[in-house]
Amino acid sequence: MTAEYVIADPVIASVAARAAAETAGVVRLEPGLLGLATAWTRTARQRWKGLEPAPADGVRVRAHEDRLTIEVDVVISDADQAAAVGRAVQRAVFREVLAQTGRSVDAVRVSILDIEVGRR
Repeated sequence: MTAEYVIADPVIASVAARAAAETAGVVRLEPGLLGLATAWTRTARQRWKGLEPAPADGVRVRAHEDRLTIEVDVVISDADQAAAVGRAVQRAVFREVLAQTGRSVDAVRVSILDIEVGRR
């Protein structure tokens, strides 16, 4: 008998959100309009099932067959270069999702929605 398991997209999103939020230069994750709609739907569905939703605002997971794409929306500090922070978020998300779920990520898209002055 073979065991089969599925790791739900909200779990992957939560792992990615934590990895992104802990990246140096990231002030916070910031869901855009699409992210707000996605988060509301996910939270409502999980609460309906009696589950406490894991924090994943600002992260969207797209799974197509064996391909996994993660989109992350962040606000960064003005103390760091935007491109460097974006690359660091990508590396952190790739690494943590693989380590925590065993799923390989094909792409991580980082959108920097704002740069806050005077934040570290």
